[in-house]
Amino acid sequence: MKGKHVLVTGHTGFKGSWLTAMLVSQGARVSGIALDPVDGGIFELASIHELLEHDIRLDIRDQQALTQAFRVVSPDLVIHLAAQPLVLASYANAAETYQTNVIGTLNVLEAFEATPSVQATLIITTDKVYRQDEGAMKVFVETDSLGSADPYSTSKAMADLLTQAWIRSHPKSRIAIARAGNVIGGGDVAENRLFPDLVRAFGSERTASVRNPDSVRPWQHVLDCLSGYVLLGNALMSDDHSKGAFNFGPAPENPLRVSEVADIAASLWGQSATWVPAAFDQPRESQFLALDSTKSKTNLGWREKLTSKEAIEWTVEWYKSLLSGVDARSFTMDQIMAYLNR
Repeated sequence: MKGKHVLVTGHTGFKGSWLTAMLVSQGARVSGIALDPVDGGIFELASIHELLEHDIRLDIRDQQALTQAFRVVSPDLVIHLAAQPLVLASYANAAETYQTNVIGTLNVLEAFEATPSVQATLIITTDKVYRQDEGAMKVFVETDSLGSADPYSTSKAMADLLTQAWIRSHPKSRIAIARAGNVIGGGDVAENRLFPDLVRAFGSERTASVRNPDSVRPWQHVLDCLSGYVLLGNALMSDDHSKGAFNFGPAPENPLRVSEVADIAASLWGQSATWVPAAFDQPRESQFLALDSTKSKTNLGWREKLTSKEAIEWTVEWYKSLLSGVDARSFTMDQIMAYLNR
């Protein structure tokens, strides 16, 4: 990515902030388009705005403003992360979720086609796009059927299918789709996500309330996920053989339940850290998710560098360092360099 100008939509979010820092550490120029960041997250704590050439705040549902912003930035590569990313929020506001995740993705693709500088575009969806039969314990490959039950997952499946159709109808355009597992790492403050909920409770010596403790997810550190995005983006700009969808997830042999992740995090945090299952009824979510990343490993040479347990350790270290007064930017960059040097 050295010397390339990358436009990240959703750069003020958790993954977008880490991606911005990772790209800059690799010598890329980075610009961003997003809504304002959530208070207290990594974008604010690590002063990510200082790393950007353009820090543009707009709603990706505004197609005209988005296309104009693309032309102002004039990037080489677009990585589209902007989304309404929360399952529970999608139940509370389904219309906004569908508009942002589906129409917003369409607007990004149209802006890409209208901006001559852009060589390639990477659309980020999720592991939750896959159709899961009740009680199934399937490890998903990229050719499996899409479709899900909750509004968030359905909206991302729709965005994924939309992008697949766009790839077929624009054969000369370099576009790919990345589907990643549940990512964890420092600086996530979203409501109703496991690690932010644990940290908020542990940091104030309260007992954490954990939703769906028996659910299984493909847990990975955010840097493992993002390294896949960077590899795929590089491949897209250099050849025509990286189109289509790519999974990026940890090896599925030893999946961790939500309860196991909470147990490991609590033991690393210290004796005051405790959790209990949430007492209230939970909206429907997939109970088992696992990805087969053979295609990414074979075609891109991608490998996860951190085990799920190491990902939990790195995440706890980030939050504990912040509480001890360590500079968030410095610690973030230290973790990125430690990861890249592995």
